[in-house]
Amino acid sequence: MDAPSAGYAFEYLIETLNDSSHKKFFNVPRLGGTKYDVLPYSIRVLLEAAVRNCDGFLMKREDVMNILDWKTKQSNVEVPFFPARVLLQDFTGIPAMVDFAAMREAVKTLGGDPKKVHPACPTDLTVDHSLQIDFNKCAIQNAPNPGGGDLQKAGKLSPLRVQPKKLPCRGQTTCRGSCDSGELGRNSGRFSSQIENTPILCPFHLQPVPEPETVLKNQEVEFGRNRERLQFFKWSSRVFKNVAVIPPGTGMAHQVNLEYLSRVVFEEKDLLFPDSVIGTDSHITMVNGLGILGWGVGGIETEAVMLGLPASLTLPEVVGCELTGSSNPFVTSIDVVLGITKHLRQVGVAGKFVEFFGSGVSQLSIVDRTTIANMCPEYGAILSFFPVDNVTLKHLEHTGFDKAKLKSMETYLKAVKLFRNDQDNSREPEYSQVIQINLNSIVPSVSGPKRPQDRVALTDMKSDFQACLNEKVGFKGFQIAAEKQNDIVSIHYEGSEYKLSHGSVVIAAVISCTNNCNPSVMLAAGLLAKKAVEAGLRVKPYIRTSLSPGSGMVTHYLSSSGVLPYLSKLGFEIVGYGCSTCVGNTAPLSEAVLNAVKQGDLVTCGVLSGNKNFEGRLCDCVRANYLASPPLVVAYAIAGTVNIDFQTEPLGTDPTGRNIYLHDIWPSREEVHQIEEEHVVLSMFKALKEKTEMGNKRWNSLEVPDSVLFPWDLKSTYIRCPSFFDKLTKEPVALQPIENAHVLLYLGDSVTTDHISPAGSIARSSPAAKYLTNRGLTPREFNSYGARRGNDAVMTRGTFANIKLFNKFIGKPAPKTVHFPSGQTLDVFEAAELYQKEGIPLIILAGKKYGSGNSRDWAAKGPYLLGVKAVLAESYEKIHKDHLIGIGIAPLQFLPGENADSLGLSGRETFSLTFPEELSPGVTLNIKTSTGKVFSVIASFENDVEITLFKHGGLLNFVARKFS
Repeated sequence: MDAPSAGYAFEYLIETLNDSSHKKFFNVPRLGGTKYDVLPYSIRVLLEAAVRNCDGFLMKREDVMNILDWKTKQSNVEVPFFPARVLLQDFTGIPAMVDFAAMREAVKTLGGDPKKVHPACPTDLTVDHSLQIDFNKCAIQNAPNPGGGDLQKAGKLSPLRVQPKKLPCRGQTTCRGSCDSGELGRNSGRFSSQIENTPILCPFHLQPVPEPETVLKNQEVEFGRNRERLQFFKWSSRVFKNVAVIPPGTGMAHQVNLEYLSRVVFEEKDLLFPDSVIGTDSHITMVNGLGILGWGVGGIETEAVMLGLPASLTLPEVVGCELTGSSNPFVTSIDVVLGITKHLRQVGVAGKFVEFFGSGVSQLSIVDRTTIANMCPEYGAILSFFPVDNVTLKHLEHTGFDKAKLKSMETYLKAVKLFRNDQDNSREPEYSQVIQINLNSIVPSVSGPKRPQDRVALTDMKSDFQACLNEKVGFKGFQIAAEKQNDIVSIHYEGSEYKLSHGSVVIAAVISCTNNCNPSVMLAAGLLAKKAVEAGLRVKPYIRTSLSPGSGMVTHYLSSSGVLPYLSKLGFEIVGYGCSTCVGNTAPLSEAVLNAVKQGDLVTCGVLSGNKNFEGRLCDCVRANYLASPPLVVAYAIAGTVNIDFQTEPLGTDPTGRNIYLHDIWPSREEVHQIEEEHVVLSMFKALKEKTEMGNKRWNSLEVPDSVLFPWDLKSTYIRCPSFFDKLTKEPVALQPIENAHVLLYLGDSVTTDHISPAGSIARSSPAAKYLTNRGLTPREFNSYGARRGNDAVMTRGTFANIKLFNKFIGKPAPKTVHFPSGQTLDVFEAAELYQKEGIPLIILAGKKYGSGNSRDWAAKGPYLLGVKAVLAESYEKIHKDHLIGIGIAPLQFLPGENADSLGLSGRETFSLTFPEELSPGVTLNIKTSTGKVFSVIASFENDVEITLFKHGGLLNFVARKFS
């Protein structure tokens, strides 16, 4: 895989930066002249990467010229892209690293050198998805779930203990108050919480203050439950070059990427070039708010980049989104985000770049921009790009960027015309399409009750929820009989009686993705909590409340601004750092609530400040889930119901009996911005840097093997050598026909990757649970599917194990299917296992948007290991379709206007098709069924690269053969 020196074809473009620093750069504007000047900024970044990496081998001169000719070549050509770096998060990062370890075994078996298998591209892996909420304020006394792995045999994991509750002032004369965290008095709000090696500073005298017990307890359990995985990560960081692991407890991948890993401009051996990144988290797009080109892909594609191959993409259309006007002062940043999200979804930007411009952009802070960019998965764009401007530079200065580097950065970006200046009258880029969004038109909203795209104006919330009760069961409906809609069920909880009804809030979570990166909305939630507590309002104790920040930075500014104890007072106590409620890792609801929900068949609600709310994702008994801004999450928790009109109905009463309305406690934009300016400061970023580089005692003390090949433990239920390479040969075999294949599942529209490969808890009756039980684990030790992605045996059994999977063969939501040769209704894995024993290939029938939702490797790997040879759908989410090809499953598509129903398919037939020797992109194939019906489908390959990978049986096999 060695190639000529990168950039050799365009060496004549290398110049020295005109700032006396002797730094060099490729002056790409010289290549294109006026052609370059009208390119969208995001395409200019692609072009620079192509010029710099042009070696005539992996990146050809023709590719460079295609990008330069973007205006005529968009959507018509495939171009390679070499990102500056790669980012992995642990749920998708662990299978990637396991694949690397397994590939070393395969290369050795084929006679190659396993030491050659390591990432060629700088790779950061953030351990951020393993956190579960075993403890929160309501359940601090509960026994934790000890998890699987080595917790019992490891004994005590570390001597770390909760610190004393009070620290002395040490005589500072400038101290204006007490650091006592136990009261909410005159100087209240200065209680702090933070985890080890990131001390929170008292706002009076900058002395460390203690972290809450819940963080320590949840982190202790997390390390015990995930010890095997963490040891594997640490081994990977030692044995593979260019791999750095961000320890657990540091923060979310996309936020650590934004706050710590991002460079904006890379510098390598005095060569300057734009920062860019791809990774295995769909929220990588967040960094586009900083002017850094980046998007999420699957681990399969990411592994290719880690091995020195370029990512491949169709040269995209770029939609110019002009923002005009200014938002209403009562609208939060999240309302702006959801408003733009809805508009972009309606316009249709799937598979395209979006680039923002216009007078409204300069009014958006960097955190607003990054939040908008973070929602790309919800409106389907590859990325949403905000070019670097003066707002960007000012933000970087506030976050501690070296001033000399900032000056070089500005000089470089202006030299290559990657710096946007609203006062510059130069020619605007030419876009594929221009849309306009007036920020004045955006109103406060929530999204739900089952999908993030179903946005509801806050003023319409009560009437909309009541309409949902009436509507038939579907994306918006629950079909509750009219005479049942006012039913009330009484519960006794902690010595008091409460009443539950349709719309009652039982989960309220301010969680770690999408919103916590935006200080304005988090501070608004804290200020609202402060005003609520001061007004005497409380949250009912049976509501499962939690606050799971994306990073220690969030805890820092909530603490130093004085709002954290008020959030805690309302039950929003910090439970830890990482994905929790958002991926289904919420603590169980109380038996009293569960019984009441069952007794009354109640449509209870979860309210969360995340970006996913698919039905059953939070808890299978919570049928309505709404996405809301953090202050609205707190407001609905106080109200205790979503069936409320905030304009006319009070949240509650104060101690004197006076009604308190939402507008009474809603913080003004001026209040929020003042607090944001005072507390979102340099110290937050310094703290994260220290925490990332120092690790923590538990992580630092983990012992790992020192060997070229990973010593697989055959007894491990977390890390297992996968079977992808079991039948690997030095040369690929010819494509085999699919003959007499049965349909494993007959699915409808919008089947998500979460339906295909859930990341949440493992149901006790599932095949994965049976596997773990047979290996001596108890249900308390099962952990989650996400945590066990390093074990193919668990993940294969967890494929299509989502309780909300609707298979038309079954007729109701259940992870079941029919094994047609015997007529039995079985778990999907058990049916697939029988088919494989009988040597029968499998296909899946599906509707529109198959594989939507988060990027998830196992949504392709799992079906492959079940024996699925092809998926036949009306349309696909692009990332998932790429995964299918990357693992060796054929993505087939019905002809336009056709589907299984229109063709009269029942799914009970068998299907046969043959691939031509000269397979080409978009070729039409004929399928013949056992009933004699013949119909045509499209082989949904977009380019020759995808066809090559498919012929090799997937990307993993292709890369392994390159090394052998």
